[in-house]
Amino acid sequence: MEAGDKLPTLVKDVSTPSITEYAKASGDMNPLHVDEKYGATTQFGSNIAHGMFMFGYLSELLTLAFGADWAANAQIRSRFRHPARPGDRVTVTGEVKSVMDEGGRARVRCTVECRIQDGNVVAAGDASLLV
Repeated sequence: MEAGDKLPTLVKDVSTPSITEYAKASGDMNPLHVDEKYGATTQFGSNIAHGMFMFGYLSELLTLAFGADWAANAQIRSRFRHPARPGDRVTVTGEVKSVMDEGGRARVRCTVECRIQDGNVVAAGDASLLV
């Protein structure tokens, strides 16, 4: 693995049922996420997916790329930049930015992002882990 390497790509479809299931699992039943009528009255014009739902996609990508190393010793900083709505298709990508020796193991630093079909970045972050 070296700087410039691309991580695998994930493609996820956001749906009302997936948002509802995430809301139940997380305990976050905010009407902005689960009530379509309420969502229509907000600045977003519809209900939107939880930001942490998108964070879950970033984590899924890193798990796919790094397996147990991601779960064992990783860090991620991310920002939520744009809402994802039911019907959006999210493409999750990442790139290795650097690989450095750290005590006989490799410290891998990556950038990751979730982007919807219109090109807007929903969530983006920097991840670091030892492999």
